[in-house]
Amino acid sequence: MHPCLTCGACCTQYRVAFHWMESDEFTEGGVPAALTERLDTHRLCMQGTYAPPIRCVALDAEIGVYSRCSIHPNRPSVCREVDASWEFGVASSQCDRARIAHGLAPLTLSDWRWRDPADNDDDQPDDNGSSPSSPPAPPVAA
Repeated sequence: MHPCLTCGACCTQYRVAFHWMESDEFTEGGVPAALTERLDTHRLCMQGTYAPPIRCVALDAEIGVYSRCSIHPNRPSVCREVDASWEFGVASSQCDRARIAHGLAPLTLSDWRWRDPADNDDDQPDDNGSSPSSPPAPPVAA
């Protein structure tokens, strides 16, 4: 399972600010305007992220247990740009700091093993070099 689905820490640590053109009032499929507030002349921010205590209004989570973004397909560009640590082979200081703030350990490369191909996907289907026996053929009706 993707580690973000049991985290959500980043959505409680950072202001989520983005250009007003990302709003669904101006861009089809954009960020729901009803969940934003004006930050300045050019930017909106997600409700709940303007000032501490920060918790994005779109977050449905118990931090460290389960997490989902209720607007995931329409989330702001800044949310799309925050990578989980080691998801793409490098650490993310934003991810690490957010997890640590909630008492969660930073992610490591081993947190991504679930998506690695099986270690024995070669010409030998099992680890001892021999092929498994074929299942018996079903009986033929007479």
